[in-house]
Amino acid sequence: MAKLYFHYSTMNAGKSTVLLQAAHNYHERGMETYLLTARFDNRAGEAKIASRIGISMASDTFETGEDLFTKIETRLSDGPCACVFIDEAQFLEPEQVWQLARAVDDLKVPIMCYGLRVDFQGQLFPGSATLLALSDEMREVRTICHCGKKATMVVRLGPDGAALRDGAQVQIGGNETYVSLCRKHWRDAMNGAPPPR
Repeated sequence: MAKLYFHYSTMNAGKSTVLLQAAHNYHERGMETYLLTARFDNRAGEAKIASRIGISMASDTFETGEDLFTKIETRLSDGPCACVFIDEAQFLEPEQVWQLARAVDDLKVPIMCYGLRVDFQGQLFPGSATLLALSDEMREVRTICHCGKKATMVVRLGPDGAALRDGAQVQIGGNETYVSLCRKHWRDAMNGAPPPR
């Protein structure tokens, strides 16, 4: 039975690695998959999903305003597809998450989304909030804080290395920009808590 899955975590937990391993498992068994990632996040190159440990696969991309139900339906009309994988799922618009749910229900294809749950201010991304509401199954991909506790939050670092308290919700970056922390150390870095939005 097809389901909508949300694999969530903080930065640098290995979400893309888990996605690529799962897609590899399908290919190893002779099954085709369809990979998607956000078009504007091209740190790994255009139309590519890559992991920090050095593995990657070519993918298609999605962008703001695009109808993902139609995109998936078109892909399925081209031939068999055992599973759809979506990286950087926090960048989905809420309407696009509804389109994914419709694809699962009406096209009978499992869709596995991988993304961040919260931003550097501790706020849910709109796409992640909708995935938390609509997903059939949710799985946390875990990583650890420097203290050894589970990291559930992330800070964005400024040029001086200090945690930023404000700014745009979306800023593409990696280890040079973001650090994953447990809630206590995030609060310490943010001097208590972020300002209200």
